[in-house]
Amino acid sequence: MSRTLVVVGHGMVAHRLVEAVRSDDVDATWRIVVLGEEVRPAYDRVALTSYVDTWDPASLALPGSDYAGDGNVELRLGDPVVEIDRAAKRVTTAGGHVQDYDALVLATGSRPFVPPVPGHDLPGCFVYRTIEDLDEIRAAVERARQGRGRPAAAVVGGGLLGLEAAKALRDIGLSPHVVEMAPRLMPLQVDEGGGSLLRRLIAELDVTVHIGTSTEAIEADRGRLCARLGNGTELDIDLLVFSAGVRPRDELARACGLEVGERGGVVVDGTCRTSDPDVYAIGECAAIEGRVYGLVAPGYSMAEVAAATLLGKAGSFPGADTSTKLKLMGVDVASFGDAHAATDGALEVVFNDAVNGSYKKLVVSDDARTLLGGVLVGDAGEYNLLRPLVGNELPAEPGVLLAPAGTGEAAVGVEALPESAQICSCNAVTKGAITHAITAEGCDSVPKIKACTRAGTSCGSCVPMLGKLLSSCGVEQSKALCEHFGQSRAELFEIIRATRITTFSELIDRYGNGKGCAVCKPAVASILATLGNGHILAGEQATLQDTNDHFLANLQRNGTYSVVPRIPGGEITPDKLIVIGEVAKEFGLYTKITGGQRIDLFGATVDQLPHIWRRLVDAGFESGHAYGKALRTVKSCVGTTWCRYGQQDSVGLAIALELRYRGLRSPHKLKSAVSGCARECAEARSKDFGVIATEHGWNLYVGGNGGAMPRHADLLLSDVDTEELVRIIDRFLMFYVRTADRLQRTAPWIEEMEGGLDHLRAVIVDDSLGICAELEAAMAEHVANYSDEWKGVLEDKEKLARFTSFVNAPGTPDPTISFRTERDQRVPVLLGVPEVVSR
Repeated sequence: MSRTLVVVGHGMVAHRLVEAVRSDDVDATWRIVVLGEEVRPAYDRVALTSYVDTWDPASLALPGSDYAGDGNVELRLGDPVVEIDRAAKRVTTAGGHVQDYDALVLATGSRPFVPPVPGHDLPGCFVYRTIEDLDEIRAAVERARQGRGRPAAAVVGGGLLGLEAAKALRDIGLSPHVVEMAPRLMPLQVDEGGGSLLRRLIAELDVTVHIGTSTEAIEADRGRLCARLGNGTELDIDLLVFSAGVRPRDELARACGLEVGERGGVVVDGTCRTSDPDVYAIGECAAIEGRVYGLVAPGYSMAEVAAATLLGKAGSFPGADTSTKLKLMGVDVASFGDAHAATDGALEVVFNDAVNGSYKKLVVSDDARTLLGGVLVGDAGEYNLLRPLVGNELPAEPGVLLAPAGTGEAAVGVEALPESAQICSCNAVTKGAITHAITAEGCDSVPKIKACTRAGTSCGSCVPMLGKLLSSCGVEQSKALCEHFGQSRAELFEIIRATRITTFSELIDRYGNGKGCAVCKPAVASILATLGNGHILAGEQATLQDTNDHFLANLQRNGTYSVVPRIPGGEITPDKLIVIGEVAKEFGLYTKITGGQRIDLFGATVDQLPHIWRRLVDAGFESGHAYGKALRTVKSCVGTTWCRYGQQDSVGLAIALELRYRGLRSPHKLKSAVSGCARECAEARSKDFGVIATEHGWNLYVGGNGGAMPRHADLLLSDVDTEELVRIIDRFLMFYVRTADRLQRTAPWIEEMEGGLDHLRAVIVDDSLGICAELEAAMAEHVANYSDEWKGVLEDKEKLARFTSFVNAPGTPDPTISFRTERDQRVPVLLGVPEVVSR
């Protein structure tokens, strides 16, 4: 009979505990009941600032946090526990629900610390902790904008959380003040030198920094606030955000008599047990080894240890990795190990490049052989290689490791890291665990390593290291397109572009072997089409295409094809709607509105296709390229044209983008959308490139997709005008077309790219490789040379001759194709498939 485990709280750490118990509890010895205070399941609070990019709570959701389909986990939300009866082993919620337990885990987290200054509870004062907090801040900003234009704001706290809050305010469009009592920003993470540079870099981003002073009082002043600082400065502002640290939520433990620490937190031992052996505490509410940790990585470690103990396994808290790496408003900041050289005899080696905005410090042992810690500001490129070396012998002189131009990274290869080095601090995954997954469990790719070890599944900063470990383990990640070409698709693209080869035959004769296959032929055909080598059914090109491209339509299960005309932006006139209806009736086609805001016509035979196209082309339609690896659609909402919430003309932009990129052949299909406001009705963040309107212009997101492995796109640019937006999209698409692997969507392309989104931004926004003009010229050439593929067939008798069901009997219907009627439309009769009767 299973026992009952009650988990109080449902944040990131609580969710990790549930995952850990369920994954190892193969006999379901525990029935888990989770009682959460918030109304939504656990979400990524570490990434809370990114919420302002979309204002969509789903973008922060943790996978599987609703436990749908798991009969051993009961999740109750919006009803916090208010009482623990340890004697009866029972908890009671605010709503009156009573729940017995065999074991209890407190995962109540922490609450924001609000300094008890006069006026701290005035309207316009907020904390920064939850999605609801950000929603309230956003509403206050909008109210202030309606009253007086651009609002003013201040953040009390210049530490990690305070600068995150400042970033959120800046992303909303404000120029915030930051007030920090310590003599530098992020005093727990960086030293004086790093703090000095950080202050300068942050100030250059339209943030006013006040250090070495406190907030003495907050006063209401004619509908606004006046924050009086200890140095005599007065800030006239519309809202103030407290983000000055957190305090453990230990009130339940205090009330039921559990031991708490002198400075708060539920006292636990190395297995996360409290003074009551049936009660555990994990995460920010727990005091372990006399300390409360406000980071997610130690919380995850506690969750793993508590889960192991609950399942009767040995385990103890391994200690906390308090390393931090983040990008604050575009500024890299990293801190690891003994960053402040508190160890006896510690030595500091500093490289300070104020001109280029880079500060690097290593803390080493008194014999300069062991790395103890470090600080990186402005450029944290070496973090992933240096952090795992903490406590280990250095592979080179400290000065070499800090040298510019990448020489430090060259000195610290992954081979130099010991097996015990922790590669993923979020999930406590060592180099040894990863190499075991590669060598013993067959993980031969980064996605497989992620699935097997969890490394890289949280903040993602260690993902580049996973690829390097693959190489160091001798796993050769072959770039060969197929057995006939030793080159990758990207390399073949450059060969064709440089040599101006125009046929597959010449390419395989000069750079390949054999006759080609179903892998390389369509891939090369796509490259040739991208580079403007004529119609895809012209000459030898026609023999390279797969089934769909060969007939410029999508093959369906009964041997017929579907026809999808382009409807740019989803906008269509009544006359064109009538034409589609007339064509469907004339040829007996099944009609269905697609998710891409256009109309799909099903059931056309090969010989009918040109006749259908003729009717559509004469009415002003063209191919929608639903059959090809090319741009499919650019969806849109109605934007400012009709919607009272619209901030920009989303329809007009969507139409312009779809007409600009139509026909662009690419490694995989491309989808896009334009939303007229942050309500995101067009679902732009689920697209390869998506655009969302803002008050000041457009935000551009890249690398999203739906399908079996859905992924939200990442923010690339904010508040740009239309001209700059189109220029960057031009570069993005051409860079993708040139460098992605065969059948690789934009999401894995960016994920597997060395440097990820930051590298992509450097290439196509900052022009770090000096190729942006070339990419723009390539897109301009595509736009200038575009022609409709359907029309190209209709104008060529040789191409038209391909469209017949029977070569030796043109015009003869295929006797194997038959239909039946369902819901007043023709659908195929399929042998062996039972008929569903609709009433």
